[in-house]
Amino acid sequence: MKKRVTLTVPKRAVQMALTYQLAKDFNVAANIIRAQIAPNQIGKLVVELQGDIDEIDAAIEWLRARHIHVALASREINIDERSCIDCGLCTGVCPTEALTLEPETFRLHFARSRCVVCEQCVPTCPVQAISTHF
Repeated sequence: MKKRVTLTVPKRAVQMALTYQLAKDFNVAANIIRAQIAPNQIGKLVVELQGDIDEIDAAIEWLRARHIHVALASREINIDERSCIDCGLCTGVCPTEALTLEPETFRLHFARSRCVVCEQCVPTCPVQAISTHF
């Protein structure tokens, strides 16, 4: 089972070895998609949790008990094909290669199944053809 979540980590917890504890205590793998963590600041992590559903749920409870806000990622990337100019800028920031340019046509291709909704492509698009929705 996989669950994509956004973790908002309070200042006092940014030094915790969260991914280590998830693996050690709950047998849950945490694939970090995006992280903004710095000492003495609120941190944000987008992670994909993988493991048994009961273990994932227990891990989420453990995180919440440590005052870490856990939000299930229910957003999706939307591409307005009429606005897109196929410039390819978004392909350079996509960590999972969900956004690629077709080699023959140079048209943007979006593989939704590969997308982890890290949202790095949204601010990169010069014509605002990429957005998120629920």
